[in-house]
Amino acid sequence: MPKKPSRKYLVKKLDKIFSIYIRLRDSDENGFCKCISCGKKSFWRDVDAGHFVGRRHLITRFDPKNVYAQCRYCNRYLGGHQYPYSVALEKLEKGLPDKLFKKSKKTIKLSTNDLILLINKYKKRTEKLDK
Repeated sequence: MPKKPSRKYLVKKLDKIFSIYIRLRDSDENGFCKCISCGKKSFWRDVDAGHFVGRRHLITRFDPKNVYAQCRYCNRYLGGHQYPYSVALEKLEKGLPDKLFKKSKKTIKLSTNDLILLINKYKKRTEKLDK
C-alpha cells in the first residue's frame, strides 16, 4: 500500500501550483503581468503571487480574490505594499479588502482530500491558461 502524502507536502504542492495559476491568470497574451501594487510590468515567471491577507490565514490563502501578481520588490521588500494593494482591490470589487479581512478571521480545516481536490482544480485551470 503506497504511503499517503503528508499534509505539509500537499500544502507546499498546492502553494506552488496556485502561484503558477495566479501569475498566468494575471498575465497578458505575451506572458507579462502588471504588479497589483505599483503597476510595474514583468514576465510572469519573474513576479510573485502576492497575498493581500497573509498566507498564515488558511481560509484566504488559496482564495483567488486574495492573491494577485505582484512584483518581487513590493511583495518581499515592501511587505506586500498593502495600501496600494487595498486600493487596487477596491477598484476590482467594492468592499473586497474588508470582505477578505473579515473572512480571514474565520477558521477552516482542510483535509488531505480537500488539498488534493484543490491541487487538481488549479492544475486544470493552469493547463487551460498555459495553452
